[in-house]
Amino acid sequence: MKQMCRIRLAVLATVLSAPLLSAAADLKLGFITSLSGSSSSLGIPYEKGLKAGMAYRPELNGKKVEVVQLDDASDPTTAARNARKLVVEDKVDALIGTAGTPSALAINGVARELHVPFISVAQAKVDGENGAWMFNVPQSAPLMIEAVVEHMKRNGVKTVAYIGFSDAWGDIVYDALLAAAQKNGIKVVTNERYARNDSAVTGQILKIVAARPDAVLTGTSGTPGALPYLGLNARGYRGKIYGTHGIINPDFIRVGGSALDNLYAPTGPVVVGSQLPASHPSRKVAVDFQNVYKKTFNADSTDAFAPYSFDAWLLFLDAAQRAMAKKHQPGTPEFRADLLDALNSTKEFVGTQGVYNYRPGNHFNADPRSVVMVKLEKGQWKYMP
Repeated sequence: MKQMCRIRLAVLATVLSAPLLSAAADLKLGFITSLSGSSSSLGIPYEKGLKAGMAYRPELNGKKVEVVQLDDASDPTTAARNARKLVVEDKVDALIGTAGTPSALAINGVARELHVPFISVAQAKVDGENGAWMFNVPQSAPLMIEAVVEHMKRNGVKTVAYIGFSDAWGDIVYDALLAAAQKNGIKVVTNERYARNDSAVTGQILKIVAARPDAVLTGTSGTPGALPYLGLNARGYRGKIYGTHGIINPDFIRVGGSALDNLYAPTGPVVVGSQLPASHPSRKVAVDFQNVYKKTFNADSTDAFAPYSFDAWLLFLDAAQRAMAKKHQPGTPEFRADLLDALNSTKEFVGTQGVYNYRPGNHFNADPRSVVMVKLEKGQWKYMP
């Protein structure tokens, strides 16, 4: 069931529970996330990351920003409907969302049609004019998978099996794996798939074990992403196991348990921010994020997803500040066009997840400084220099 809340930065102490204020905000942002459904283990951290960003930078030039939030219930149709409502009825200047590639693609369709900038916290690859209004915060799959395959090569892997979601995210990871593996002389021996709401992957795992690969890579995310590792462990698989940045999540670790020991994955710098060398460009803002998150929620951040929406908030404010210099009023098509231009000229913007550089035709977080390799040891991610 959809849930809506309006967040006003002037009343952060009672955010999400305060009565609505009557004064209009100068800027308005629409935020869609998955607070229920199969992607909620990602969507809830996204919500917390946005709140942490608001606590970290609560104003723009001393003025308020109004945030209208909707729950898409992990459903792409609901995500698209929410996006249309936010733009048409609430007159937001930009959109941020959501948990899951299919839902992000649905939002992009509305953003493209209505000409409103969309900052995606789920990776959703759309080329050309169809992706002209969408900007990805997550690192590009080719960047991440290249790091994974290079690690495999250094560790003697000759064959790798693949199992991923039977949706756009599964396709994105598989395509990136094929390209990187071919370049590095590694053979991909399976392409198994399953749905996010499946409860077992026994048949797929039997095929993988029969192929006797040196390593297995999954193209999954969140708690449903633990299924292949549980299946591999149950079948006694002893090869190397790898994941993507989509599984850096405490609920994933809780569900997978000891089956995840020695799992390798690529991720953004923030996950191991305090372990990074002082020279790393993201170390300071990553530590700042951890501090403001702990102050806001009285708990440590232990996933990679809250930082994505934290960065999305900062990217929005950075672009909005530059767009406002053109003197068009927020809430108008002209201001949205200015905001698009500003996002397209984002250069060397340092966030928790790396360094962002956007330009027309390149709306991905594709800077090599945005990826590190980590290893899961006793439930904790360890930096692998």
